[in-house]
Amino acid sequence: MFDNQRIFISGATGSWGQMLVRQLLAWYNPKEIVCFSRGELQQVLMARQFNDSRLRFVIGDVRDYSSVKWATRDVDTVFHLAALKHVPICEDHPQEAIKTNITGTVNIINAALANGVEKVIDVSTDKAVEPVNTYGMTKAVGEKLILQANSLGSTKFVCVRGGNVMGSNGSVIPYFVQQIKAGGPVTITDQRMTRFFLTLEEAINLLFKAAQVSIGGETFVMRMPSCYIHEIASQLMLRYGSVDLTEIGAKPGEKLDEILIGRNESALSYCYDDTYYVILPSNANESLRAAYDCLPQLPWTEYSSRSSMMTPTEIGSMLHKGGFV
Repeated sequence: MFDNQRIFISGATGSWGQMLVRQLLAWYNPKEIVCFSRGELQQVLMARQFNDSRLRFVIGDVRDYSSVKWATRDVDTVFHLAALKHVPICEDHPQEAIKTNITGTVNIINAALANGVEKVIDVSTDKAVEPVNTYGMTKAVGEKLILQANSLGSTKFVCVRGGNVMGSNGSVIPYFVQQIKAGGPVTITDQRMTRFFLTLEEAINLLFKAAQVSIGGETFVMRMPSCYIHEIASQLMLRYGSVDLTEIGAKPGEKLDEILIGRNESALSYCYDDTYYVILPSNANESLRAAYDCLPQLPWTEYSSRSSMMTPTEIGSMLHKGGFV
């Protein structure tokens, strides 16, 4: 569907954005990819790395509607990846998180509607489900805004939810490897903490799936394995050497477990296939409900990171798949 399209990616110089650009260029033949971000150096480095005339780099900030509207002219598909996403930073600077994650999303919506964009795919997070921190709360509002925007015009809006992406900027796994190679200790916030994990390639496949099959108004979730964070460190030590492990306590705003599909959403959630789930909003219209009523509903009431735990062997396989062992 992306052949001969103009595609806009906010936050394009981040880890998700760069992998998305790489896969778009490898699997499709887009006419142009607008790489939108506020980092000048990151854009220069990315342009040198890809060296592809189909990439157009635009300096701008999703907080600035005029720059977003200008950059999305004649665009067919928008991938909205830009966000402030580190939980402690958002806790310390909630006003800034609101500006980027909420106002920025509003600007993406209004620009897409004004420019007649065909489809907008918004990247959200498991932290948006039953949120307890500023990051999760702003992303939860962002989800509501995106899904409600389907009633504002002909543009189709859809969300995807991800867990912890291995190797992404700020990922704990490279940090653990760095600590082990430095002789330790490896710092764990809480021995009881669990998280969902997926590779960058899987994250991009989730984006493509939502872009290709969505009707507009739904949220796509991938089946993701989960585990205790400290078991990740233990598996990395088998590869890089044993060091001390120190528990330092949870950071402000962190939960012990994450949830991809909440208890209040499960009644409107469906098994799309063996890999993906679809969540409908509580105010889904009849056509959206009819499109998914033929699918089986979820067999459980909540999809928590404590409900699908990996064995140590499976964790090792996941790390190998992600290129860390």
